[in-house]
Amino acid sequence: MSAASTTSSPATGKLSAREKKWIIYDVGNSAFVLLSTAVIPIYAKSLMPADGNIVSAWGYAQTIASLVIALLMPLLGSIADVQGMKIKFFLGFFGTGVVMCCAMALPLTWLPFLIVYVLATIGLNGSLTFYDSMLIDTTTNDRMDKVSSHGYGWGYVGSTIPFIVCIALIFGGPAVFDWSTVACTRASFIITAIWWVAFTIPLITSYRQEHFRATREHTAEAIRGTFTELGSTFGKIVKNKPLWMFMVAFFFYIDAVNTVISMSTSYGTQLGIDSTQLVVALLVTQFVAFPCAILYGRLAGRFGCKPMITVAVIAYMGIVFFATFFLKAALEFWILAILVGMFQGGIQALSRSYYGKIIPKDHANEYYGFYDIFGKTASILGTFLVATTTSLTGNASIGVLSIAILLVVALVFLTLQKDPTKVTASSAATA
Repeated sequence: MSAASTTSSPATGKLSAREKKWIIYDVGNSAFVLLSTAVIPIYAKSLMPADGNIVSAWGYAQTIASLVIALLMPLLGSIADVQGMKIKFFLGFFGTGVVMCCAMALPLTWLPFLIVYVLATIGLNGSLTFYDSMLIDTTTNDRMDKVSSHGYGWGYVGSTIPFIVCIALIFGGPAVFDWSTVACTRASFIITAIWWVAFTIPLITSYRQEHFRATREHTAEAIRGTFTELGSTFGKIVKNKPLWMFMVAFFFYIDAVNTVISMSTSYGTQLGIDSTQLVVALLVTQFVAFPCAILYGRLAGRFGCKPMITVAVIAYMGIVFFATFFLKAALEFWILAILVGMFQGGIQALSRSYYGKIIPKDHANEYYGFYDIFGKTASILGTFLVATTTSLTGNASIGVLSIAILLVVALVFLTLQKDPTKVTASSAATA
């Protein structure tokens, strides 16, 4: 079931006002993502005992947050496919993320701080599940690659604005305001939360749920039938070979992507790379990712979405080997940051839009819930694998190397999967 068709520009046209307001949420939430990658692990490390291992602790924190989302999203996603429910769930998780982001500014010891961070991450990732599914209400199939890529692209570059303010405060605040570095770091959490809220308002005020499986009048009946719907959806996924093969491939390659993103700073810190070098290098990643994510969207329009995802998977294999065997000092970390920036946004954006093209629109949230099971469970596996291997061997490089196995498996499934978007295009051309 759907409301009136989503109006949009031609595939090559300019972004509509509605598309821009959807994209802008990526600018807001990406500020927290960047802070989580570059600053929060370093701050958490400073709270730990001298013999504490931030790679293991950070890995387990990410694992717990991912597990909660993986368990919740299919059920909540199914309920959210009822008319008007998607925005309510979005607001609930978004609000949790913002409040917990502010709570991290409290004077906490390392374990309570990690618990609050886990709650903030659950809020962020929960909101992103509903946000991703809003894409099918915001634009049309032929524009999804473009809009999704712009979301990641502008998210990367937009997030650098509050990040630069926060970094300037952390490094310059003690001299200018006579604050301690710790106080300046805590203030950066508040600044990030304010930015997140400001860039969420356009989406909240403009979003309309076009596709849904039940109207408001049938909400109670639809919720009662949620578990039946989940079983039915799972059965449909199992019978849809191209869909489940992509989801398995996605499970493995997004594992690598998320693990590289979430563990990069803690890995660099453990290797003894200066925190300033880590932060500045990751800032460069954002600027590299901006044009590359948008370029990826354009290349997908020319060569196809799946081929470009496959290219990114192969590139990530090279990135993992580089991090394992060559990353020893700040220069190599800079190279790694640039390489990640070239492919990170593209593979995330095209995965989101490709999935949106091959699922039923009126059950989008429910299907994106299963998408999150694969995406977030993969994050559990990746971070747990790195954390456990590092703990057992005492060598973080061995943990990083294990990611390559997952990428090889993903590549096998991508190669074997038949692209349903190409089949549709071929059928249309024949007709």
